[in-house]
Amino acid sequence: MAPTNYRLLLRIFALSAALSLPCASALAASCGAGSFDAWLTSFKSEAVAKGIAQAAVTAGLNGVTLDQSVLARDRSQKVFNQSFEEFSGRMVPPRLTRGSNMMKQYGSALSRIEQAYGVPGEVLVAIWGLETDFGVNTGKFQTIRSLATLAYDCRRADEFRSELMDALRIIDRGDLSPEEMRGAWAGELGQTQFMPSSWIKYAVDFDGNGRRDLLHSAIDVLASTANYLASYGWQRGKDWQPGSANFTVLQQWNKSEVYARTIAYFATQLSHAP
Repeated sequence: MAPTNYRLLLRIFALSAALSLPCASALAASCGAGSFDAWLTSFKSEAVAKGIAQAAVTAGLNGVTLDQSVLARDRSQKVFNQSFEEFSGRMVPPRLTRGSNMMKQYGSALSRIEQAYGVPGEVLVAIWGLETDFGVNTGKFQTIRSLATLAYDCRRADEFRSELMDALRIIDRGDLSPEEMRGAWAGELGQTQFMPSSWIKYAVDFDGNGRRDLLHSAIDVLASTANYLASYGWQRGKDWQPGSANFTVLQQWNKSEVYARTIAYFATQLSHAP
């Protein structure tokens, strides 16, 4: 399983609780009913009605088909039950040297990012490494197709309809083309794996080229990740170890205590690296 899927797995189990809510039965009328093509036609009209440009809707959704492999993955998820020792022991040591090199390579940018958002470079580089091996493994699934598939399916239709709308907004404002939008099978995008809703809320153009590009610009990636953490209350200059306020913020990134502890541990190792 790719590193990004550990975070995705925990998120999916949290979302699955929505099936027990009363609104789930109401969703059944609009999800999964009729053909996928008919559903997609209706969704296109809804997207335009919500203010997304027709050109963006057409570019994003024309020719999109249901992806059975996404449905298969969604139904085959297993409970994440690794201990901190197991997970951190497998994830951190192979990434420590490269993480230290990234700290040096992007040292100037990380200093400016910390000045702007208060989040230390060690924390950002740790997240970057755990999520996608520093941008190497961002995923190959067509994001729009994955999101449309999951929005049509009735397990978490409401959640993924919203994410699909935000993916179209990313296209509409010129951040990415539909062809560029490839990532994890459940729609996470970029080098720290933002869902489209998080991209819309927290992505920033820190390199100043006019685009919020979390696929290709490492500086935008790191700054946007810092913006995410700062928005959840990261306290400048404070510790990030378990029990601290900043550790609670890390759990907003990933609610799994094992994952959050691994971020904290990795960041501490980077802070001690020569």
